[in-house]
Amino acid sequence: MLEQQKFLYGSSLLLFISLGSFLFGVVISEIPLGSKLSVGGNDSWVSSNGDFAIGFFSRPDMPNRFSVAIRFDSKSIPVDEHSMVWVAGGDVTVSNSSYLELQMNGELVLFDALQGQEVWSAKTSQLSVVVAFLRDDGNLILLNEKKVVVWQSFDYPTNTLLPGQRLSPFRTLRAASQNGVSSLYSLYMNVSGQLQLRWESSIIYWSIGRPSQSNVNAILTSYGSLQLVAPTSGPLWSVYGEDHNDTVKFRFLRLDVDGNLRLYSWMDVSQTWRSVWQAVENQCNVFATCDQGGICAFNESGSPVCTCLFSHMVHSNTKCLFSSQHGCKSGSILVEHADMFLYGIYPVNDSISVTSLDKCKRMCLSDSSCTAVTFTNDGSAKCRMMKTQYISGYLDPSLSSTSFVKTCSDPMAADPVFPLKSPPRARNESYNICIPCLVGAASGTIFMFVVIQLALGFYLYKRRNTYKRLASLAYSSPGSKCLIMLSFTEIKDLTENFNHRIGPKMFKGALPDNQPVAIKELEATIEARKFRVALSKVGSIYHKGLVKLEGYCCESDRRYLVYEYAENGSVEKFIEDSTLAERLTWRKRKEICLSVGRAIFYLHTGCREFVCHGNLKCENVVLDENLEAKVSEFGLGMLYGEAASNMASAQKDVEDFGKMVLTLVSGLKEANDVFDWAYKEWFEGRPGNVVDKRLEDEVDPDELERVLRISFWCLQVDERLKPSMGEVVKVLEGSLPVDPPPPPFSCRRSRREEEDSSELGSVKDIGM
Repeated sequence: MLEQQKFLYGSSLLLFISLGSFLFGVVISEIPLGSKLSVGGNDSWVSSNGDFAIGFFSRPDMPNRFSVAIRFDSKSIPVDEHSMVWVAGGDVTVSNSSYLELQMNGELVLFDALQGQEVWSAKTSQLSVVVAFLRDDGNLILLNEKKVVVWQSFDYPTNTLLPGQRLSPFRTLRAASQNGVSSLYSLYMNVSGQLQLRWESSIIYWSIGRPSQSNVNAILTSYGSLQLVAPTSGPLWSVYGEDHNDTVKFRFLRLDVDGNLRLYSWMDVSQTWRSVWQAVENQCNVFATCDQGGICAFNESGSPVCTCLFSHMVHSNTKCLFSSQHGCKSGSILVEHADMFLYGIYPVNDSISVTSLDKCKRMCLSDSSCTAVTFTNDGSAKCRMMKTQYISGYLDPSLSSTSFVKTCSDPMAADPVFPLKSPPRARNESYNICIPCLVGAASGTIFMFVVIQLALGFYLYKRRNTYKRLASLAYSSPGSKCLIMLSFTEIKDLTENFNHRIGPKMFKGALPDNQPVAIKELEATIEARKFRVALSKVGSIYHKGLVKLEGYCCESDRRYLVYEYAENGSVEKFIEDSTLAERLTWRKRKEICLSVGRAIFYLHTGCREFVCHGNLKCENVVLDENLEAKVSEFGLGMLYGEAASNMASAQKDVEDFGKMVLTLVSGLKEANDVFDWAYKEWFEGRPGNVVDKRLEDEVDPDELERVLRISFWCLQVDERLKPSMGEVVKVLEGSLPVDPPPPPFSCRRSRREEEDSSELGSVKDIGM
């Protein structure tokens, strides 16, 4: 009881101190309307106590690119230890001569000189902003005429939390990007009161909090504690750094690039930032901590390192992929690795079964698509089978897991050694030399040589500019987010003058290394600057369920997008073709629904800012060579400047997803009468009638019930009843129950009838 009273007293004191620092801090460090910071000016806006500053900083991983950041600026901290705590726009970078300005209309904007337009803004032009302040706690705030905070950087964290800053539900910390590639690691506060470390959006490798609380916030206190706090019941969970309650002036919580969440304190004695707490004690337990770099293990000094199982498998300094076994002539064998746990990461869909060690190995050897298995015997004999080249894992003597990696049993062929031929013996015969003939032949040869060299040099010069950027695109790393800008001539070369049409305004092309790409033609009415800004955002989005944007063409009145190519085309093609439809088994259709759902959920919540698809349908879902689904043409609404609220856009995607699910289940084209019929059949107890008659495999009744229920919830006319994409994904995964939905179309039908009757009346009036 006494400890609780001390805590409440300390919390109240901290609250009054925070309020006091706000009231007195804003009086001094004022940033008036019209203030500007530039890249080359070496200027900054500083807090009144001098502890924080906002300004431009260079990106060491991206030469000649700059970002706007709030960073520590205290004189007690060396310049090279001025850690950044907030970055405008997250991954947004600008060129030299760019600037940040608090405009006279109250809008805080970041202007890129190279693109000639704004690339980020606080969207405050309609909020009557009159002044800005960088507070002493590192919070950049904008105030209106009534001195009310209408925008603050604390509400839009990037990868760091400062003392007093809250992480509210649906907010995300994302690890800093590297080499222009957005990180897949994020810290997420969900609506159920759980704080989660996630890889992509589906893998949760650390979580705290009870899933029954609502409106819970994570907050970092000034005395070195991370807490989950509810507005009515106070702290629900707390964790303390090693130096909590010690006299430490500066602290921060950061999601590092290795996917671990750490609390840092400034050590005056050693003049360094020291980690005093981390969420995942064993770094190797962070999911995909080695990504494509191999297996995580600890070296002699106790530091985690990534090692590749087979040195000849390494394609680059960062990749360690398991080779395909399709070319094995003498069959395959399994190489044993004791104390090792493996898992697939692209995609994350390992097959897990309870069986014996011998049967686990036989299952992998008999399956041509199996690349590795892990057998765990920690009380239940589990066999984890992987069917992907992208495998990660960890090695530790304490593990009760044994992994087996499939490799060819073919013997290694020796390099053939060819004997050198003996040089021909010199002949002693003498010949009469014709001097005029020799001179003429030499002159002719020299002339022809010069002509050929000039022609060849001219040809190479002409072709070099054409393929220079294409080659850089073709041989760039698969994870690269750098978009390549192509000319119209290069687009014509890629597509062989648009000879291979694969859809409406869609053409197939090939890069110089024969890697196929899909090229989409867009309307030429899109303004060039807006086009480039929108694509810079779309191009930075990466998810295994999304088609990657490789490059674009923005030349004169021509607009083209270059996508990665999907071998099997659109899902719509499979639905319409009876032969192809048979390949879409019930299991595959369910997998497509789940993959698309996860991709849309990532667009809504996993990106730096909300992204709407806006036109989700079977035509825009494509299948690769393994019939894995990927969503294409996402974010195109930004190209056309479509303005809509995040809520309305999300509900549009949810409704479109429901339509797509019913189309996949029924095999019938999207139409309201089809959806009405499907609901009627389900409601009257005949859900099997909704299933595509071309499906030969048996449909699981429970899975069908779950899929139909969530699709009807997505189609509710009352937008308040529609689920979020996160809820949709959980239902499809089977981790969240779903109630029977009410009739979704009654309101829509009455509206349509009213519209039809009004249109009919108008026609009659015109006829008279």
